[in-house]
Amino acid sequence: METFVSYVALVVIAFLLGSIPWGVIISRVFYHTDIRQHGSGNIGTTNAMRAMGKVGGVAVFLLDFGKGLASGLIAMAVYTYVLAPHLGADAALVYHDCIAFAFVGCILGHIFSPWLHFKGGKGIAVAVGCLFVTFGPVGALIEIAVFAVIVIKTRYVSAGSLAAAVLCPFLALYYFWGYPIAWACCLVAAVIVIWAHRSNIGRLRNGTERRIGGSKSQTTQS
Repeated sequence: METFVSYVALVVIAFLLGSIPWGVIISRVFYHTDIRQHGSGNIGTTNAMRAMGKVGGVAVFLLDFGKGLASGLIAMAVYTYVLAPHLGADAALVYHDCIAFAFVGCILGHIFSPWLHFKGGKGIAVAVGCLFVTFGPVGALIEIAVFAVIVIKTRYVSAGSLAAAVLCPFLALYYFWGYPIAWACCLVAAVIVIWAHRSNIGRLRNGTERRIGGSKSQTTQS
């Protein structure tokens, strides 16, 4: 029962942490505007760059990345100080489940922020922060590398984001082999991120998605 309660608490904490809409906060406090009224209306890094410039965009990325990383570190702390002292043979299983629940909880909070009427960002910066704990630095860097290669090759940020999301459950097969609940969390997180990019997918198929350096008259939801 203690383990189940800890899982639920982790999801709730990670969800609330992920739900902090840094894009909106930064735009209102420091730029006296609302990022949702500019560009695509999205609160994530790409639109923040367009609406607030490089400084604002980097700030939003770092804060979104930070809440993802923080959720993973909280999961590690809960496991280490609350659950581990009472576990035996199931210790590895519980550890992997903890970090995976925090991963999916934080992404859900970011994409479905209750402070924005259950709307939010696309989940990429948050996911990367989480993955530094969920997969570890090597796995997270693999995801970043795939994202970067696709973006450089296509000049579509959304294409890189989708490629990284698709890769996630496959990498999870390696990192969470033998831990089905943890793997399922990664699969759910990937599906949700892909769903959040559904408008981008439509524009990619139609050839109307805005490329990096493309015309400002084009719109994007990146």
